[in-house]
Amino acid sequence: MRRLPGITVVTALAVLVSAVPAQAAYPGDRPTWPRKRPAPATAAASPGAVAGPSSSAGTGARSGRQAAFAKAARTYGVPESVLLAVSYLESRWEGHRGLPSVSAGYGPMHLVDGRARPGRPHGVGEDPRGDETRPRVIALPTTAAAPPRDTLRRASELTGLPLRRLREDPSANIMGGAALLADYRRRTGGSPDAGPAGWYGAVARYPGVPEEGAVGTEAARSFADEVYATIRAGAARVTDDGERVVLPATPGLPTLRAPLSEPPAPMAQRRAHGPTPTPTPEPVTDIVVKPATEPATKITTVLASAPSPLPTVMPAALAAAPAAGSIAGTTAGTTAGTTAGTTVGPDCPRNVSCEWLPAVYRRLKGGGYGNHDRSDGPRKIDYIVIHDGETSYDAMTRLVRNPEYLSWHFTIRSSDGHIAQHLRARDIGWHAGNWYVNSRSIGLEHEGYLARGGSWFTEAMYRASARLVRHLAAKYDVPLDRAHILGHDNVPGTTPETVSGMHDDPGPYWDWSHYFELLGSPLRASGGDAARSVLIKPDYGTNSPNFTGCPGGCRGLGASSVWLHTRPSLTAPLVSDIGKHPTGDSTYSVYDHAARASSGQRYALAERRDGWTAIWYLGRKAWFSDPAEAPTSLPASGPLVTPRPGRAPIRVYGRAYPKAHAYPVGVPVQALTPLQYSIPAGQVYSSGPTTRASYLRAAAFDPADHRVVRGETRYRQIQFGHRIMFVRASDVQPAGR
Repeated sequence: MRRLPGITVVTALAVLVSAVPAQAAYPGDRPTWPRKRPAPATAAASPGAVAGPSSSAGTGARSGRQAAFAKAARTYGVPESVLLAVSYLESRWEGHRGLPSVSAGYGPMHLVDGRARPGRPHGVGEDPRGDETRPRVIALPTTAAAPPRDTLRRASELTGLPLRRLREDPSANIMGGAALLADYRRRTGGSPDAGPAGWYGAVARYPGVPEEGAVGTEAARSFADEVYATIRAGAARVTDDGERVVLPATPGLPTLRAPLSEPPAPMAQRRAHGPTPTPTPEPVTDIVVKPATEPATKITTVLASAPSPLPTVMPAALAAAPAAGSIAGTTAGTTAGTTAGTTVGPDCPRNVSCEWLPAVYRRLKGGGYGNHDRSDGPRKIDYIVIHDGETSYDAMTRLVRNPEYLSWHFTIRSSDGHIAQHLRARDIGWHAGNWYVNSRSIGLEHEGYLARGGSWFTEAMYRASARLVRHLAAKYDVPLDRAHILGHDNVPGTTPETVSGMHDDPGPYWDWSHYFELLGSPLRASGGDAARSVLIKPDYGTNSPNFTGCPGGCRGLGASSVWLHTRPSLTAPLVSDIGKHPTGDSTYSVYDHAARASSGQRYALAERRDGWTAIWYLGRKAWFSDPAEAPTSLPASGPLVTPRPGRAPIRVYGRAYPKAHAYPVGVPVQALTPLQYSIPAGQVYSSGPTTRASYLRAAAFDPADHRVVRGETRYRQIQFGHRIMFVRASDVQPAGR
């Protein structure tokens, strides 16, 4: 389990396209500028507004990537808006310098190399369950994952262009994508006379997802619906390599929903039918059979105070056939099929493609069971954990059905953002390597890798994931901030022995800034010059840390992280981490987060000096480059804590467990083992939620035997290093905001 910018409009872009009245932008975009090039001044614009193209659009007046889209559209008879919108959903028009995505897709049109094979999934170092009283040893099973559809070679056949050029030349890549769309239109029988609306079937086929069965058809429709929503809303941005591209909004565009290869079952109908049975090689008689239901939660307006920047895409099948018992006026973020007593089918928002593909719950030979823990009722959810799976979607959805492997709640596919749900929210996945976090979290796996190929994720996957997280956060009251929306690399070790083996995904190439914009909670300054905290926020497009350790080289890719040094100098050593490297120094490896801070993380400000900022980090000052002309942090406000007089140095924990006297007879006492870190007097750390100590004892197959132990000790969550950690509230005192 390893790897989004604001809504401003660039003056130059506005001048370029000023001849046409302003159109609604696709929210969540801002122009990003070429690497190593300072951003020009921006002009204020009303949120959601962007200028349309000039009257010379479609003529030789355009140049660069915009002209490449126009030429490819003319060459193959594809409506330019369709070509632009498909590319936007795959890559946001980026070329990525010829490097492949996490799912082996190249260039603005994400042409997929079908020779790519999935990597090995996780299973080394970290115990995914994270409970030393019942260690979980994972044997990595062999997975015969299906190879992806080879659209790169098909594009080469259609255009006559060599594979290398299709991979490395964005203009050639766009030509290849246009050829594919034209080929799909011929096969689907769409009418070219209908304009953009007549290309629905071709667009639905573009991601190359399976078309057999209702699930595949629904996923194809969902992608096409998102493309047409993008055409209606419009988009405009400047890519990381400096290319200005505009898709003018077409608000009244109709959609001719052409029949696909197999008529889809309405989404609401599928969900009302409940779980899809998973075939097993032999009869299983010892599974605790429970109805696929969970107590209904209140119907809530999804974050009404911060409207989502994602457009609402309501699949026509669902809009036409609402689930029986659904509540009138339910928002797009509320689960289809919610009734007065139960929630059936997958727990996803309506505006994504989602299927129920359950993880296996079964007794194992020789004792034990897999691959998750079940609950009798709802549980408190504090965190949503973002992972990448280090393998393909197909492999992950096979693995989660293996009772001897591990488990998580959702898997998101790269090509089109399709989601598979494996566990109910009330059930506990074995995914984060820390039982305390597992017992209070929902885990999301994303198809892809921390550092393979170009390590970039598709826009389709970012959007589907953000919709899902936004829905879950609203339903389970999880705040949309980096103290609650965690990467796997932010989850602490449980004991000193486990710290060094904790996983590092999704890593520095996950674009947290863009992701939080899509969540409707953008990373913004929240304090003035006197702010005592900083929010890490480098510009993803221009921030290129010199990582090592990527197979084939890291090549200065854009990243969300900043390096932390012992002094305000690029030549100074990186700060050390005695947990990650007990006997050595931090490294520049892409897999080593020991001396890194990431976008959205808030730290207590320690000092500023000559374009450098120091934060309190792992018990010392840590410096990062933060020049005024290209800042990598924002002033921030929020609670701070410092050791109480006479208590320092204070201990730091990886779990908020009760003291021994809180455990009833029959429940083994969990050791209150501090980690190898401590906080000296005078240091200050940003504080997250305060929580009462608790421990879930879930070592039995029958969830009726589970016990929750609650203590009186209260803990404060802090941002201590790259990972969150916990201190006893009695050991610290407020240090302002």
